[in-house]
Amino acid sequence: MRMLSCLSLALRDMWTLSFLRDVLREFLGTAFFLLIALSSTTIWPAVNTQNSISHNAELYTSSSPSDLNSLQAPPACPTDPLMVALAFGAALLVVCVCMGEVQLNPAVTLALGLGLRLSPWRAAMFVGAQLLGALAASATLMGMVPATLRGHMGLNEVAPGVLLYQAVSVETAVTFQLVLCVLAVSRPSSAASQSLGPLVLGISVMLGHLTAIGYTGCGMNPARSFGPAMVIQNFNNHWVYWVGPCAGAMLAWLLHDVLLWPRWSSAGDWTTEFRQLLLTVPDKQPDPEHTAGLEQDT
Repeated sequence: MRMLSCLSLALRDMWTLSFLRDVLREFLGTAFFLLIALSSTTIWPAVNTQNSISHNAELYTSSSPSDLNSLQAPPACPTDPLMVALAFGAALLVVCVCMGEVQLNPAVTLALGLGLRLSPWRAAMFVGAQLLGALAASATLMGMVPATLRGHMGLNEVAPGVLLYQAVSVETAVTFQLVLCVLAVSRPSSAASQSLGPLVLGISVMLGHLTAIGYTGCGMNPARSFGPAMVIQNFNNHWVYWVGPCAGAMLAWLLHDVLLWPRWSSAGDWTTEFRQLLLTVPDKQPDPEHTAGLEQDT
């Protein structure tokens, strides 16, 4: 009976306009964030090489229109880590301001779920919306960018010489600091929760990229890694970008909610609150408006 009661409450919550609006915000927010941010990983060079310029000029003056199909595309330039870091941080800040209190990152949703700030069904639906948003952004970007400039389309890859356990450690560390920032600005007593929250999170994402981009390309957000991997169909070492961020999110939750600002005196208290959450009517569940905006994946 209790299981049926929980299922009934979950279905009632899922069919409310408020819940559907929150899911839509997660989908659109993740799609906008990653479309803007991943665009920075594909560089359009400003100047062609001299040979390419000469060749293209000859083809433009050719009398045969079919020759125009042979125009050489400009050579791809190496991605600038600083530009990518600024793009991801600024994109997150803008989307958080425009979309409101969104998460955009399955690792962040995991931490909020463990902290009982979200019901399990809300967390599951939010993660699904985030993954779909990442897929939509990556597919859109794939259609926008010429084939010769697509490269790896923002695909996260472990750098040569970096061992897998080192890659997992880096992803854990950068996600840890991001989720800790999310939990910190989501505290009701936090001075940054109202005005500085998006800025703090944008800086956190920027720092994460500056730290990890040379090791793993900086995932820090399983949705961000999933989108390009699905579009390109390259899942080599993809598990790194799930295990690392999820581990970092759980460690940040333990540090914030259990050690620094304890919300429960024992594991039994957490279990009791979890059971109450499952049996609480939807309009009395923890308000997602108290959660901080994010990435992230990030």
